[in-house]
Order: sequence, then C-alpha cells, then structure tokens
Amino acid sequence: MALPQEYLPVVSSEAYLRFERDSETRHEFLDGVVYAMAGETPDHSRICFNLITITGSQIRDKPCQGFSPNMKVRAGLGGLYAYPDLMIVCGEAKFHDQHGDVLLNPLVMFEVLSPSTERYDRGEKFRLEHHHRQTDGKWSATEISGLDGVLVLPSIDCRIPLAEVYRHTKVGT
Repeated sequence: MALPQEYLPVVSSEAYLRFERDSETRHEFLDGVVYAMAGETPDHSRICFNLITITGSQIRDKPCQGFSPNMKVRAGLGGLYAYPDLMIVCGEAKFHDQHGDVLLNPLVMFEVLSPSTERYDRGEKFRLEHHHRQTDGKWSATEISGLDGVLVLPSIDCRIPLAEVYRHTKVGT
C-alpha cells in the first residue's frame, strides 16, 4: 500500500518508475515528488471515451496511433511523468525503456480537467483550451467555447466538435 502523498520523500525518476511499476494505483511524478492520482467521475470517463472515439475514427487510416490513459508520458528531461487522458503518436512510437510503459513522442495529448483536478473554477460554460507549439517553437493557446465549437488539429488532420466531446454527459445536457 502506498504511503499518503504528504509522506512520500523526494525521489529520483528511476525510483519513481520502480515504485509505479509495482503499485496497484497510479501516481504522477514531478521534479522528485510523487502524487497520487484522483479517481474519475462518470462524466470524466465519458468525455475521455468520446475523445478516443472521435479521434480514433479520424486517425484510423493514417500512420497514427492512440494511447489510453494507462500509458505514461515523460516530458522534459525526466522532471515529469504523467498519465494524460489520451495521447496520439504519428509514426513510430518511442519509449523510455524496454518496459514500453513510458511514451516519449506524443504529437497530441489530451487532459480532461474536472472540478477535483482544476486549481480554480472555470465556470459552467462548455470550454476547451488548445495549446500548440508554433513553427518558431513558442507556445500558443486558443480557447474554443460553446457546444457549436470545433477543435481543429492540423497536426493529425482531425476536427473535434465540442458537442460530441460532451455527448452523454451532465455537462452536455
């Protein structure tokens, strides 16, 4: 059984990976600190399923593949290991080591925020934030709101209608 988050010591990324691979529950790692992950609400789970369904149907005939929330990603030089809700890789997937459980090269990552995971309340409107890297290497953010909004992802040639993302959720009713 894992110790409560506040009692976990600062650890190396290698120690985190050994701990995580033996753990029955999921944890994320940021700069030496291990964080227990919260459980999912039904709406969170449905939104993730909707995103997987929408993107999966659009990348099916492309040289891309999706990865579920059980796949970790390493960002930066090992300071962050996280479980995004969905990742997409085009081309060959590259992994941290022979275990094949830490993805290094996602082209697109989705993270579904909920009241239990957000630092502040963003309101009840339908909203999606799209962060993307420009050709000059800088990051840009775009907000898409309203059920008639559509997220366009040119890097994987996908169009994601917010009405479909929120289908069958309390948020979408």
